[in-house]
Amino acid sequence: MNNIYLLSNIKVEDSEVINLPVFDIKYIDVEINFNDYDALIFTSKNAIYSLEYFKKDYKKVPSYAIAKKTANILKKYNSNLVYTGISGHGDDFANEIKDKIKNKKVLYIRARKVVSNLINVLNCDDIIVYETICSKIKDISINKNAKIIFTSPSTIQCFFNRYKWDNSFTAICIGKTTASYLPKNIKFNISKETSINSCIELAKNI
Repeated sequence: MNNIYLLSNIKVEDSEVINLPVFDIKYIDVEINFNDYDALIFTSKNAIYSLEYFKKDYKKVPSYAIAKKTANILKKYNSNLVYTGISGHGDDFANEIKDKIKNKKVLYIRARKVVSNLINVLNCDDIIVYETICSKIKDISINKNAKIIFTSPSTIQCFFNRYKWDNSFTAICIGKTTASYLPKNIKFNISKETSINSCIELAKNI
């Protein structure tokens, strides 16, 4: 019986994992003059996909990625990646790059809803290029003793809009920030790395 449910808009080809997309991504077309900036900050691959979708000319500007997954997407599109974060968490990442971007004009390419304090820590400009919207797909039944993988605060919101938590479930979160959005009565596990693969590996080992 498959008991691992992945809440993400990214489909994983794994016979032990049931993909449960509880939200969709909407890209937002905005005017950006990249010539005004010395550095760009990315904490999500969806921010990159949005710029690519609308064919924005951002690749000459030095880019700072929160973690390897985001960095790999920047590399894929031949962007000017200059730094990849170590911690994988928003506030920690902001402190990592604070000295590196000192005296630079910086733009944070972000979602409509962000959960870190990065903007205040870095005192940088920001622009919204995408948002998450709870999906309207038909509910599926979730087995008892399921391991539910939450990949963002949005997945928590959208999940609890549609499902009730069963005490037999096990919660797995992709990071500390995501875990903080779970209802206080729910115990959780956090993956070693802020990646979906790490979450799945943890689920299989529990």
